[in-house]
Amino acid sequence: MTDPLTMQAIAQLVPQGSRVLDLGCGDGALLSHLQQTRGCSGYGVEIDDRNVQACVQRGVNVLQLNLNDGLSQFGDQSFDVVLQIDTLQHLRNAEVVLRETARVGRTGIAAFPNFGHWPNRLSVLLGRMPVTKRLPYQWYDTPNIRVGTHADLLQLAQANHLKILDSFGLQQGRVVRMAPNFFAGTSVVKFSA
Repeated sequence: MTDPLTMQAIAQLVPQGSRVLDLGCGDGALLSHLQQTRGCSGYGVEIDDRNVQACVQRGVNVLQLNLNDGLSQFGDQSFDVVLQIDTLQHLRNAEVVLRETARVGRTGIAAFPNFGHWPNRLSVLLGRMPVTKRLPYQWYDTPNIRVGTHADLLQLAQANHLKILDSFGLQQGRVVRMAPNFFAGTSVVKFSA
């Protein structure tokens, strides 16, 4: 997630001074932003060597772990907020990691590309898999192992008995509450156990 407007919108969901665990933190930009602007502390979790180095260079505490192995190294309610921003679509065991997010954090925030966004629907209707700013890969070289919609993310959270605290879409950094499954490129759900 490199879009500064989206990063600011996600950051607004994180209470000032929170202890944060950022799963699949990438280069650490979001956690660094939270440290600088919201007084947060915590750790990023990342598997990619280059991203781990980038986190270290930013001054972000990072653990190099494979999220597909779970979060057993973290105790219950160890963090105020656990972030899964652009992570679920890459995980083999997305459902397990979503439940673990709720176990490890008092609050979880998940965001991922919304395949139900109208330009994606139009691409499929025209017979092609979508390639957009939010989904920039061709179908044959995408790192995403799954696609889903805003409605799918809500259903997954509910099926796992998670309490939905807030849900909305983001489009170009703006919050979309009216029909986010159709009008937003990013789906966001804030939840707890």
